[in-house]
Amino acid sequence: MNSYNHDDFRSRPRRTTIEFPVRAPQQPTVAKTVSSEQLFNGAHEIGIAHAGSLYRLKITRQGKLILNK
Repeated sequence: MNSYNHDDFRSRPRRTTIEFPVRAPQQPTVAKTVSSEQLFNGAHEIGIAHAGSLYRLKITRQGKLILNK
């Protein structure tokens, strides 16, 4: 037999709603942009030192960029 009493819920206090302050929308930050011509300066491959590792950024024959570790 079920000993569940529906009247228990009527005597319980209701949950209150928490209202958070509305923040103004933030402007998106624009990342620093460097053209590939400036970056490669006529070469087809450059090295990038990052966190103790060396990465190679290459321009393919099709003009796409590939980053290798």
